[in-house]
Amino acid sequence: MRKTSLFNDGWIFEKPGFLAEAVTLPHTWNAKDGQDGGNDYWRGTAGYKKTFARPALSADERLFIEFKGVAMEARVCLNGTEIAYHAGGYSAFRAEMTPYLQEENLIEVSVDNSNNDRIYPQKADFTFYGGIYRDVSLITVKQAHFELVKDGTPGLKVTPVVDLEKKCAEVTVEAWANAGGSIVFEIEGEAGILRETAALQDGYAKAVFTIENVRLWDGLADPYLYTARAVLYAGNGADKEALDEICTRFGCRVFCADPEKGFFLNGRPYPLRGVSRHQDRYGIGNALGMKEHCEDMQIVRELGANTLRLAHYQHAQEFYDLCDENGIVVWAEIPFITMFMQNGRQNTLTQMKELVTQCYNHPSIACWGLSNEISAASVVDETVLENHRELNELCHRLDPTRPTVMAHAFMLEIESPLIPIADMASYNLYFGWYLGELSQNEEFFDEYHAKYPDRVIGFSEYGADANPAFHSKDPQRGDYTEEYQCLYHEHMLKLIDERPYLWATHVWNLFDFAADGRDEGGKNGQNQKGLVTMDRKLKKDAFYLYKAAWSKEPFVHLCGSRRVDREEEVTEIKVYSNQQKVALYVDGKLFEEKEGERIFSFMVPISGKHEVKAVSGGLSDTMTVVKTEKPNEDYIFNKTIVVNWFDKEDYKPEYYSIKDTMGELQQHPETAAILEGMMAKMRASRGDVAEASVNNANLQKMMARMTLESLLKQAGSVPEEAVRALNGALQRIKKS
Repeated sequence: MRKTSLFNDGWIFEKPGFLAEAVTLPHTWNAKDGQDGGNDYWRGTAGYKKTFARPALSADERLFIEFKGVAMEARVCLNGTEIAYHAGGYSAFRAEMTPYLQEENLIEVSVDNSNNDRIYPQKADFTFYGGIYRDVSLITVKQAHFELVKDGTPGLKVTPVVDLEKKCAEVTVEAWANAGGSIVFEIEGEAGILRETAALQDGYAKAVFTIENVRLWDGLADPYLYTARAVLYAGNGADKEALDEICTRFGCRVFCADPEKGFFLNGRPYPLRGVSRHQDRYGIGNALGMKEHCEDMQIVRELGANTLRLAHYQHAQEFYDLCDENGIVVWAEIPFITMFMQNGRQNTLTQMKELVTQCYNHPSIACWGLSNEISAASVVDETVLENHRELNELCHRLDPTRPTVMAHAFMLEIESPLIPIADMASYNLYFGWYLGELSQNEEFFDEYHAKYPDRVIGFSEYGADANPAFHSKDPQRGDYTEEYQCLYHEHMLKLIDERPYLWATHVWNLFDFAADGRDEGGKNGQNQKGLVTMDRKLKKDAFYLYKAAWSKEPFVHLCGSRRVDREEEVTEIKVYSNQQKVALYVDGKLFEEKEGERIFSFMVPISGKHEVKAVSGGLSDTMTVVKTEKPNEDYIFNKTIVVNWFDKEDYKPEYYSIKDTMGELQQHPETAAILEGMMAKMRASRGDVAEASVNNANLQKMMARMTLESLLKQAGSVPEEAVRALNGALQRIKKS
């Protein structure tokens, strides 16, 4: 019957202006230049080709080729004839090769990741890698076979409906085939095998099963999976020769979300607390193998998260499988992001259809994401609203069992007509990092929930960049230190704990990821909001805060181990742990023992070199601190920034200064002109999508509450002379 073999070896890669090279798939041409900053990674059309002998096929067999991911636009030619075209870099597609085969064959794949106005994504804060970056396979089937081509379908669709009171599930299994007489459907579980035969009519057949005493797919506790199988026969029963066979795993579970009580799994409260994931990795881009997927899942499990937002596109089927197996609840989405494109409307629908069709059977997926921050660089007009209504209706038509969701930019007004289109909403908030104060996060959710108590609301992104090389005893927003990232997440974790109505919360991000437009924080080309570095080799201190909150694996972790040199007389030693009691030893002697939850803080006098050890039962962690006379400059990201911003003796409070709010400065025509000149320079220097939002009314309203001093600190790389010159110009303008 069906035979599948990898087709990854022996390819030749050709990029304009470069010599051809032999490559093995998966492959991306942006593994290096897409991660080094400068916003200059190569985007264009490149080619892959391969010669191969005609496979041995019987007269009753047909050959298909399967591409699991080609970014972003692909044209496939076999012996000079185009056999496939695909627009979208994250979903699978297949094409038949049989009619075009010769004794010696040449397959050519033209791959294009260049800028256009038709295919999403085109504007976002991550690198759009080009290449054939997932596996390619050959599939041999008989003349009569299950559907292979339409929307990249697995050919088999399983819909379980669970009755929790009766402890049973009604499972509908559907299949599509091009020919044949009947299909034998099977469901295999711990109680044995259920079997039904259905006649194939107009290429379609289905069977409905009842599973008594059903074993639920129950998240982290018990992610039990059943197997559904379909066997195609020429006649009307299993006494005939089997023509084709396919199978899939599925789980029986019930998802729902309540506006006041949050998320429910199988009838019980199940707060979704987790992280987001981008699929790339340092040095290899998005050309991941199973080894990398498994390592990522191991880190997710160590953290103790029970949910993943797989952003901002369809991820590899292998990773959805890992989520199924490990009980991770998933938010799945398409790359409809940042900027609405009129010519891209059809592409949003195509990509959504492929996402739902290809991922429908995964029990881990709880919702379909329509878009992310689409208002960041677009006006929410009727055209944008209509596109989202189309997507929402498409999802419900293809899958009535799952809700839809959108992730909204923090500058989108809560009264926007965009928000209620989807069944659920979540917000991406960065108060306390990009702008504003940490307390504005609470204010936002409290205002939203009070005004719309009947809406399901969640927290889809929040985070602060941290470079593990940078440290401070007095961490501040915008300093890229591990210490500020910890303070930020301590605040956010408390916010989340106090608001059980948040249906799901997702830290942005589990891993640092490539954003070639970024040149900041000492690592060009990376977004450093990850709890783990991009190479997966270092877990930042904030990782262990969430491990203390979510994981049942006992541990203690000393924060600040990379800040060895300390200039203060008394230093804070912070411990994260999921144990109730932690003892701190300094130079082998018990210093203090504390009881608490997650965070244990000790104030320790230091005078030289000290060994510090945290102990809880048989668990321990050790680090070294050294008293120094002055701060270690290697720990400071921006060494030219003015610490006090300007000399106090030069400060005239009756005149304007950088200590005034943006709103106050915008009210005076002279200071407003100075401010606009400064903002224009800052926008021109940014490589990410922040510049696209500067004219947003809601964002301007939020920024009006910030002092110019705070904004300059966030900018991070403003030289001392520029700050002094700016403040000097403002200090010449008297307040009325």
